[in-house]
Amino acid sequence: MTSRSRGWVVGRIAGAPVLVTPSWFLGAVVLTLVFAPSVRTWFAPQLGTTAVLVVAAAFVLLLFGSVFLHEVAHALVARTRGHRVTEIALTLWGGHTAYTGSGGRPLDGALVAVVGPLTNLVLAAAFWVVYLLQPVSSVVTALLLAGAFSNAFVGLFNLVPGLPLDGGQILESAVWGATGSRTRGTLAAGWVGRVVAVGVLVVALLWPLLEGRRPSWVTVAWAALIGAFLWSGAGDAIKGARTRARVATLSARGLAVPAVVLPVAATVAGVSEAAARQPGAVVAVVGPAGEPVGWVDPTAVANVPAGQAAATPVEAVVVPFPPGSAVSPELEGDDLLDRLARGSSGARVVPVVDAGRLTGVLDVARVAAALRR
Repeated sequence: MTSRSRGWVVGRIAGAPVLVTPSWFLGAVVLTLVFAPSVRTWFAPQLGTTAVLVVAAAFVLLLFGSVFLHEVAHALVARTRGHRVTEIALTLWGGHTAYTGSGGRPLDGALVAVVGPLTNLVLAAAFWVVYLLQPVSSVVTALLLAGAFSNAFVGLFNLVPGLPLDGGQILESAVWGATGSRTRGTLAAGWVGRVVAVGVLVVALLWPLLEGRRPSWVTVAWAALIGAFLWSGAGDAIKGARTRARVATLSARGLAVPAVVLPVAATVAGVSEAAARQPGAVVAVVGPAGEPVGWVDPTAVANVPAGQAAATPVEAVVVPFPPGSAVSPELEGDDLLDRLARGSSGARVVPVVDAGRLTGVLDVARVAAALRR
């Protein structure tokens, strides 16, 4: 189950909640203060301090509004491609859209990714046209011009082919489609994303030097912050790809422990005999129709006095299987993990049933250990 971001729900789009996270307010305040000096430079001495802050805040809201439309575009296309959108969140970095079912088709990932930057480029063109139509210069024309350039920058920068940018998702889908391996696509786009992260900082440092100027500490600080965000996102993508590769190797058949079956009418005395028939196997108990009942706890068996074993029903030492927790030996990868997450009900051990017959048990801890390896 996908965890939801913390924040306040302000509406719903594409069937998903729209969340404003606490970090969004921090981002809005910080950006307003950052842009205020530029606004004062453009309009001084005509505007006072309050007016400068109001104009800077208006630009920040305009910018965040453009990012919001970017995320809405992601959500709407994801919905039309048959995916379930789980949230649209406005965050410190602008926002993100989460949706499920993205692992099956490379084209879906490319289409969902590309529509966001294209939305910003369309907005940039619209702001530019309206700006050109203004008869005189004013605060409004300055905001229109800023809206055009900011949307153009957001759109073009997001098309850079490195994760976690939208262009990285497009690259991931392209490599995935060409090779048939999503993992290869993610790894390729993730490493390109790391190159982009370093490149942002390098450009911020070298560009002024090439022009004979000293780098601005503000520009370098912003570049370092953006580079760190990109590096972290790319690293998470690479780590996720490697985890996905490990998940693909998991199978219920390969991880299951063989089971020796006893009927529910048996006694504890029969447990040792059953275990001796197949060393290393787990003793499991089935009902009259062969349905899985539970597995025998060796510690509980050891606590039954030898003289009472023949009179003690096996049910007394059984750990029940949760209803509906049985898995097929054919389950693999994500399907196996999804089945365990939905059906194990927190149980440590679940039955493996093949063609109606209990053939083994699956220890959830063993699956987790295999995933870590």
